[in-house]
Amino acid sequence: MEEEIFENRTDMSRLNAAVEQIKATLAKIIVGQQETIDLIIAGILADGHILIEGVPGVAKTLTAKLVAKAINAKYSRIQFTPDLMPSDILGTQVFNPKTADFEFKHGPIFGNIVLIDEINRAPAKTQSALFEVMEERQLTNDGNTYKMDEPFIVLATQNPVEQEGTYRLPEAQLDRFIFKVEVKYPSLEEEIAIITQQHQHKTSDQLADVHPVLSAHDIVALREQVKAFHVEPKILEFVAKLIHETRNNKALFLGGSPRASLAIVNAAKALAAIKGRDFVTPEDVIWVAPPVLRHRLMLTPDKEMEGLTTDDVVAQIIQKIEVPR
Repeated sequence: MEEEIFENRTDMSRLNAAVEQIKATLAKIIVGQQETIDLIIAGILADGHILIEGVPGVAKTLTAKLVAKAINAKYSRIQFTPDLMPSDILGTQVFNPKTADFEFKHGPIFGNIVLIDEINRAPAKTQSALFEVMEERQLTNDGNTYKMDEPFIVLATQNPVEQEGTYRLPEAQLDRFIFKVEVKYPSLEEEIAIITQQHQHKTSDQLADVHPVLSAHDIVALREQVKAFHVEPKILEFVAKLIHETRNNKALFLGGSPRASLAIVNAAKALAAIKGRDFVTPEDVIWVAPPVLRHRLMLTPDKEMEGLTTDDVVAQIIQKIEVPR
């Protein structure tokens, strides 16, 4: 009965239609990867940046480009390389002979959806240039502050296998991503479908059939709706206990911060929206906890040597805590 009241609290029709439109658009090209797609949509609704990790050839960049094309907003792409400088991303002061003064020329970071390809290929100096803009949605140059237009979403990809010419992302930067999405290899059935689809596709431009289904204004409005979703105090307490346990777990050298707690709550709200609800359940929290925490937690060296993963530790912690009902 309680669920009935919650269902009538908010008109979900527009939000549900938007989610289905984006999913249908991505399904034209992407085979499988339902969890990846759900997490990317949830990240957008939760106003978070997303780190997409996977081996070469599993459509990380293609998925990010499709999401960008499905939203009618300013899109830019930055290919990270070892020689990339902060000014190549943020912009720089350029002398204007007409005014006899310096003007700030905006870099490619000024977009609504910014795809950073192979983010771990740039050195620490360039990585740190993203700290302010990712967290505060602004950047400071020569004493002036420039605000980013809403929405501002960074979709970053990285390859977990190749170590040649790569740099580990600083913990402070990893903490600014709401999710770390791990893209797996497709199943045999999915791989057959991918090959068949590519074989039957007559044009080389895969993105030609994809058209925008949402505007930047729509995204901002939907985010406001998701932000107002109902979360029971006992669920907020469940999230706090979960994060607190990560700070006192012997398998972890580094636990979750308050930013991780907020990320779980916001992500759970967004997942509820994808599921067609305007209230959060404990299952939402349990589902989003691994992608929210896997890049924020750090295993102790001995546990890492044993082959334990942060996802394993999160699962163990959830089993220890009483799930609210």
